[in-house]
Amino acid sequence: MSGKIVSYDPRFSHLTLPTVKLERLHTGMLWAEGPVYFPLGDYLLWSDIPNNRIMQWIEGFGCRTFRQDSNNSNGNTRDHQGRLISCEHLTRRVTRTEHDGSITVLADSFDGKRLNSPNDVVVKSDGTIWFTDPPYGILSDFEGKKSKQEQAACHVFRLDLASDSLTVVASDFDKPNGLAFSPDESILYISDTGISHTENGPHHIRAFDVKDGNSLSNSRVFTEIENGASDGFRLDVDGNIWTSTGGGVQCYSPEGTLLGEILIDEIVANLTFGGPKNNRLFITATTSLYSLYLGTNGAI
Repeated sequence: MSGKIVSYDPRFSHLTLPTVKLERLHTGMLWAEGPVYFPLGDYLLWSDIPNNRIMQWIEGFGCRTFRQDSNNSNGNTRDHQGRLISCEHLTRRVTRTEHDGSITVLADSFDGKRLNSPNDVVVKSDGTIWFTDPPYGILSDFEGKKSKQEQAACHVFRLDLASDSLTVVASDFDKPNGLAFSPDESILYISDTGISHTENGPHHIRAFDVKDGNSLSNSRVFTEIENGASDGFRLDVDGNIWTSTGGGVQCYSPEGTLLGEILIDEIVANLTFGGPKNNRLFITATTSLYSLYLGTNGAI
């Protein structure tokens, strides 16, 4: 079953490659998450949250532990200077790893109260950092430390390092999770995975118009995920959304049509584009890291 490509729309045949097979690059994690590719070095980093480590896969060399004490890191991305940006459950903060290996704390509180447990993060072209803050890292000791929630809600934040300001851009989510901008950054997509702890809870991706580059408006449900939830996702150059689900990876057109899916025998948590041509999909799925070359390229 793993690796089977199912097409629901003729457009999907141009996004996949019929001769390419799904590869399992590594296994042995407890909950693999937060993949991010670094072009300089041709390597991938991702989180193994319960095992409190960040893993590294290097083309031609394989896998190794990049950081053992990761503070139960979850989502990762890179900034425009090629530095690692991480969401940490244990410390309830967003950090940046400098080129010399030192750690800079970018955000750990809002209105004088600790964040819940930052989950996923993206960097906009203007250098601002946008991240989600559900409570998953404080609900139990499995992915962080069971703790009291101090924030009144689970927000989506915008961090402007130039002005040293942290602002709420969305406050009406149950459990905001994955997020990504459209290629032209006119739309921000954010998933809500409230179904994880609430029967009949939200399991959809919402779309927002990005107003003046720094605020959100016109909220609407982009698509409902019928098998599980959309934990993490990325967009290709044509604005198609490639999202994790309970049964693999699904691909949606910009207007919300399900084009096809890649079936995987593990629950998929997240994914990212990478490789020298940015046409390789890296997939974190429960215990394993997979990859698949595509007929399209990831949005930068």
